[in-house]
Amino acid sequence: MTMTRRTFGKGRMAALALMGALSLGAALQAHAADEPKRPECIAPAAPGGGFDLTCKLAQSALVEEGILSTPMRVTYMPGGVGAVAYNTVVAQRPSDDNAIVAWSSGSLLNLAQGKFGRFDESAVRWLAAVGTSYGAVAVRADSPYKNLDDLVQALRKDPSKVVIGAGGSVGGQDWMQTALLAKAAGIDPKKMRYVAMEGGGELATSLLGGHIQVASTDIADSVPHVQSGDMRILAVFSEERLPGEVTGDIPTAIEQGYDVQWPVIRGFYVGPKVSDDAYNWWKDAFDKLLASDDFAKLRENRELYPFAMTGDELDAYVKKRVGEYRELAGQFGLVQ
Repeated sequence: MTMTRRTFGKGRMAALALMGALSLGAALQAHAADEPKRPECIAPAAPGGGFDLTCKLAQSALVEEGILSTPMRVTYMPGGVGAVAYNTVVAQRPSDDNAIVAWSSGSLLNLAQGKFGRFDESAVRWLAAVGTSYGAVAVRADSPYKNLDDLVQALRKDPSKVVIGAGGSVGGQDWMQTALLAKAAGIDPKKMRYVAMEGGGELATSLLGGHIQVASTDIADSVPHVQSGDMRILAVFSEERLPGEVTGDIPTAIEQGYDVQWPVIRGFYVGPKVSDDAYNWWKDAFDKLLASDDFAKLRENRELYPFAMTGDELDAYVKKRVGEYRELAGQFGLVQ
């Protein structure tokens, strides 16, 4: 009898332990599936530019697809064209499960040149790439430069008399695409006159206000100003003309005789110590978005074009791209 009771007791204890383990597993699974309580998208620049656009795209899409029950807030963190946000997230908010940060190809170019300080491309967890835009050269609608060759001829005559605004300093993405144009035209990029801006919003304001003559910019930032009649885009740095009612009329640099291409990938990263559960929640969320026709329409409305990559695949892409940018920067004497 005693043995029977003991055997029964052990069996009951085992059953209870199993039930407890199953309950714990279910609880953990439920916890893993919970959406962030205070979702936030950090745009590493002032309002109005490409980072803002990237965050607003995710903000709208995550709610419209029913992935987030309430919209995430957008926080602006300008400084160093992404450096302040990168350093803040890595050093001060490394395990913040609620926050995603917008990045672009320009962020990768800056990382390649060590412009983000002591942190390199391995310091964060790369989450998702959600679309691509393309670099562009824009002028005011009343500019004497009617096409890319007009601008190039003016630069050949006296590069110091053409004031070009760029989002970021020498070596940044906007500078680089214009430097590549100068190189293709036989002009020394170091003789060109640049004014550094903090993001696309400030760049557009300066161009439209007459403080600069030319903006080295991004097609997504510029199209709204083209539609309003305030701005004209001389060239887009894509392989061929882009689809769309407005963009379809914009010539490429290639078709005007200057072989320059500059795709601008846009996406998100998270802090280095964000939990696997939280990272996987965000990754799954973006995987769902990137497979959605509704998201494709939202992306198109913001002048972004298909480019979809998440998780390990994106991590490998980013590190390869940074290596390529490091080599390109070396060609212009920007890194040793």
